[in-house]
Amino acid sequence: MVKTAINDFTKSFSDEELVKLFVETQQNKYFERLYERYSDKVYHKCISFVKDTAKAEDLTHDIFLKLIFKLGTFKEDAKFSTWLYSITYNHCMDQLRANKKRGEVMNDEPIEVSDDIDLNTIFDGDDVQAKNLKIALDQLTVDEKGVLFMKYMDDLSIRDIADIFKITESAVKMRLLRSREKLRKKYLETIIFLGVLAIKMIELVRSII
Repeated sequence: MVKTAINDFTKSFSDEELVKLFVETQQNKYFERLYERYSDKVYHKCISFVKDTAKAEDLTHDIFLKLIFKLGTFKEDAKFSTWLYSITYNHCMDQLRANKKRGEVMNDEPIEVSDDIDLNTIFDGDDVQAKNLKIALDQLTVDEKGVLFMKYMDDLSIRDIADIFKITESAVKMRLLRSREKLRKKYLETIIFLGVLAIKMIELVRSII
């Protein structure tokens, strides 16, 4: 009954207040409330990178362990959810790069796009087919995919993305422009390639018949 009362008590605090209280008191109840609010979100973000439940769980545990030691560096004027996203993104990116250097393959598609996601804004209204888009995305670097997904899937602001990458807002806009144009090019190349392949297959079938 006492534990329930404590849990109800911590529900009223904002994320930023919970961080401050945990740093000041080192009482687990405040950190547990943050974990309860964000563990699923962090896990789903991790699984979007590795698409492996066991690895995503390990990454999630590592991120919250890292968070315990980093909470003291949190700036009160910052937004906790964006700050945690930054830690999550950078940790996943570091793991992907480390595995790539060791020659390990975690997944052929580190970041995936769902079939019903609307990325039409990337192509200025073009008719985007999810299957072809996935093929095109696979030809982008991890950082190129990351900046596009931050903007168009996670709906982060230019300022938030700049904070995560630790670059200027102008640099973010340039990265978005270049990544968007590269994705458009790869997408169109994919459509052309698949179209030519289909024609060749039809010709082959006709020659056999």
